[in-house]
Amino acid sequence: MSTKNEKERQPLVYKGRALLRKDDTIYYGSMSEKYIIQLKVLEAGANKDLSVATKVRVELQLTDPDISAADKVVKSTEKDGLYNAMDIASIWLDRALSHK
Repeated sequence: MSTKNEKERQPLVYKGRALLRKDDTIYYGSMSEKYIIQLKVLEAGANKDLSVATKVRVELQLTDPDISAADKVVKSTEKDGLYNAMDIASIWLDRALSHK
């Protein structure tokens, strides 16, 4: 029997891949695969009582721990809004992982 706390700990998922948030950074994908997406909220605005991302940097990165941080970034862009950022992130990650 699962408890309420166990259900709350289930990871967020977008299009079948995990999402992990740390402060203003969201990681999309799995570190066990060759690539992952890093989304960094650069600007946020208010929508009623909520803070929403208005500008987001999207980076397709290699997950190899032996590569320097600067060399991990395969491609990068900035998008207006989290929805647009997640849309391009999903496309980039699908394409990168399908070319194993």
